[in-house]
Amino acid sequence: MIEIERKFLINSVAYKEEAFTHENIAQGFLNTHPARTVRVRITGDTAFLTIKGKSNTAGTTRFEWESKIKVEDAQELLKLCEEGILVKTRYKVKVENHIFEVDEFHGANEGLTVAEVELKEEGEAFKKPVWLGTEVTGDIRYYNSQLSKKPYKNWKS
Repeated sequence: MIEIERKFLINSVAYKEEAFTHENIAQGFLNTHPARTVRVRITGDTAFLTIKGKSNTAGTTRFEWESKIKVEDAQELLKLCEEGILVKTRYKVKVENHIFEVDEFHGANEGLTVAEVELKEEGEAFKKPVWLGTEVTGDIRYYNSQLSKKPYKNWKS
């Protein structure tokens, strides 16, 4: 249950034309401690409870455990979450052998769009689509747990 991923900013909306699906997501955090986060997420008619461990130095790898829960339970858990529920639209784009998840944030994080690609190993090569911008892997400002506490709209340019 080790998650290996890299994260990038987006330089155009071309990903929307390439997406094979998109869905709205609401998520909150029961715990945002740097060593572990506990997240509640509702995606359509599905909900999950996820626990993530601390990232390695590069920010690419960390422990992740996830379990499906009832949507009703997730709705109640969201009420217990720390302040800053995230709302976003996730687009999935297949690029050769990889699927990029592109999150377009709303609300307090409006204007921020990031893409993540999961890998099987840290050094795994992948094709970078033209809409992929600057890499922000390991920059904790872009972690969802941090965006819930320090929204993008509050960042200074």
